[in-house]
Amino acid sequence: MLFADTLKKLRTKKGLSQQALAEKMYVTNAAVSRWESGHRLPDVATISRLSEVLGADFNMLLAAAAQSDEHPNVIMVDDNKVILTGGLPILKEVMPNARITGFTKSAEAIEYAKENRIALAFLDIEMGTVSGLHVCEALLEINPNTNVVFLTAYSDYALDAWKTGASGFIVKPITAQEVRKQLKRLNYPFPVGGENA
Repeated sequence: MLFADTLKKLRTKKGLSQQALAEKMYVTNAAVSRWESGHRLPDVATISRLSEVLGADFNMLLAAAAQSDEHPNVIMVDDNKVILTGGLPILKEVMPNARITGFTKSAEAIEYAKENRIALAFLDIEMGTVSGLHVCEALLEINPNTNVVFLTAYSDYALDAWKTGASGFIVKPITAQEVRKQLKRLNYPFPVGGENA
């Protein structure tokens, strides 16, 4: 809640309502409300604009946002329920502080990402008629700071996966050792708790 509380204090000190700040930021009132409730964190460009509008130090706001991810949202999207059932406990073991959520339908994962800031997404590449590469694009459009690690049984997809800006690539089956290795390579690191903290 560090970023949420900091933002609320800065806004109040400036004598701005949530609506007034939203208008100055060119965002919806709901966006400001989500930032102040701790449900969402703005991206780096938005934090930069907030620092200008509120007359606050950019690095201080950025640090508050980084520390606010105490319980980062991590999702795993795979149309195979067996893979999800086996993979989710491994993710929880490796990242005990994270909120881990599994999805068999990519559309549900994308809707979830619109309401919850995703720190890390493990995406199957082949999901019936939907490609994990397209899901990756959708997630990065929602939040460019989402880390994406692709999961597949076919290593020949690696080249296409790297073109998306993904952080990593795991050939199934998923293992705790491989997840730990990928966490060290994330584009946007975050605290995961346990022995990886």
